[in-house]
Amino acid sequence: MKLIKEIIVCGALLAGGFNADAGEDYSQWLGEFFEDVQEYQQSQNPVWAAREGDDSAKGKLRDVSPEAYQKRKKQYLAFIKELKSIHRDELSADEQISYDMMMAQLKQSVAEIDFKTYEMPLTSEYGFHAQTTNLANAFRFRTAQDYKDYIALLGAIPTFFEQNVSNMRAGMERNFTVPRAVLDGYSDGIKVYIKENAEDTVWYRPFTSMPDTISQEDRVNLQNEAETVINQKVVPQYQAYLEFFENEYLPAAKKTIAATDYPDGKAFYQNQIKLYTTLDLTPDEIHEIGLKEVARIRREMEEVIETTGFEGTFEEFLHFLRTDEQFYAQTPEELLKEASYMAKKMDHQLPKFFGKLPRQPYGVVPVPEEIAPKYTTGRYSGAPIDSARAGEYWVNTYALDKRPLYNLEALTLHEAVPGHHLQTALAQELTDLPKFRQNTYISAFGEGWGLYSEKLGLEAGFYKDPYSNFGRLTYEMWRAMRLVVDTGMHAKGWSREKAIQMMENNTALSTLNVRTEIDRYISWPAQALSYKLGELKILELRARAEKELGEGFDIRKFHDAVLANGSIPLSVLEEQINAFINDQKIEQKDNS
Repeated sequence: MKLIKEIIVCGALLAGGFNADAGEDYSQWLGEFFEDVQEYQQSQNPVWAAREGDDSAKGKLRDVSPEAYQKRKKQYLAFIKELKSIHRDELSADEQISYDMMMAQLKQSVAEIDFKTYEMPLTSEYGFHAQTTNLANAFRFRTAQDYKDYIALLGAIPTFFEQNVSNMRAGMERNFTVPRAVLDGYSDGIKVYIKENAEDTVWYRPFTSMPDTISQEDRVNLQNEAETVINQKVVPQYQAYLEFFENEYLPAAKKTIAATDYPDGKAFYQNQIKLYTTLDLTPDEIHEIGLKEVARIRREMEEVIETTGFEGTFEEFLHFLRTDEQFYAQTPEELLKEASYMAKKMDHQLPKFFGKLPRQPYGVVPVPEEIAPKYTTGRYSGAPIDSARAGEYWVNTYALDKRPLYNLEALTLHEAVPGHHLQTALAQELTDLPKFRQNTYISAFGEGWGLYSEKLGLEAGFYKDPYSNFGRLTYEMWRAMRLVVDTGMHAKGWSREKAIQMMENNTALSTLNVRTEIDRYISWPAQALSYKLGELKILELRARAEKELGEGFDIRKFHDAVLANGSIPLSVLEEQINAFINDQKIEQKDNS
């Protein structure tokens, strides 16, 4: 296949679109179209392109200038026009799913450029400056040339930073910045990478353990080159960014927190709701769903408290959980061991609930110390199916007195198995799907599955301890509260303090976790809505299948059906489960 560069419109479009009368095959055309889109997107991500063998991309980082984004928009519009030239109703059911998902992705890419989201390349917990600290992960360091290519990539960091800072200045001019309220302490996440000696930086780590196949002379030369680039280009650029952030960005940062306060803010927030939930719900509708879920979960939490024999108010019970030493690990190793044991315990249960399991393994590792202070409690970090490393369940070992053990079972089931690792690894093995679908992550599906996985732990023998069960419920309450506080802050005029108080009063999350999470919702509008809305849809579909299939309902087949198509919009999932129910009914009838 050809590698598309810049704005090279696909051949079918240049010829006037797809010509059905010419006897062309829809399926073949669609497959080639998907490959063209993938190759174009790859060409726009040089690190990815270089890893796939494009030598011309080596030593380059993504062009994030406004001009580059306008060129991408023009190409995306061309792709949309070409995709519209095919008759969707003449495709197979699977192809229609792929068609719809690609169309949605292309339209969203255009919308993101129109909203100029690139002018805000950071959230309260992450940013472009942290992305460039992971560049070594794109390499397999085997030869001297691998190290030279890596050094060249480090040399591209200044231009990448300058473009991002220019975009941020443009955002400042139109009040499109991360809200000031969530940026306290953000500078620390930049300072941590600024070191006097190159050898002490994250970028130098690949040079501390080099293959024996590289001669001693080459090792010394490569190490010297790396030190020069890091000391003279990379670290000074981080220092310059720190000065810009503290002296310019912080003073100019938006004083309010609502996404609807941005330029064209109501449309922007609604667009983000659609992006992350795949549903056509308004902020008011989501807010009401959240309030109902909060009330239900609160009742269940009160029932669990009764079983503990605790005498006191709900607030006093939360204080007990947040402060009693019995609920906290004493060392990072203890926390990691507990998480590892829980993950392995669930591994043992997986065959009871799934007919198909992935080949790729996973490990339990700490959140990198450089980002841990502002990072969430835990997260899954996937790996390509052919990667030299496994998937990773990240556990935050920073501030151990704020990482309660009673939440750890729910966190582990969500982030590792049967949650994100299982779902992500299985999706990568769906080689019969277009490649873009193997790598697509739709938040409502993925995070909905993660939250559903937490509840599945009840059937798998977890949460025997009432405090752990309360931890599960507090995690569910946490996700239900997101529906309330996200829409409250971004569309209903809530203050950050009100959102924090609502979260503290209804969950057993530590004060640190609550503030970290609220700041995340403020700087990442609507993403947090995907968890609960996705879980509710999966639970609804399971209840429907159980009711219609009766004693013939097979939990293993149901779960396999949910995960069979990778990450898909919730409306597509509903169509697939309805088809699964009908197929199972036919099978039951044939076997009766």
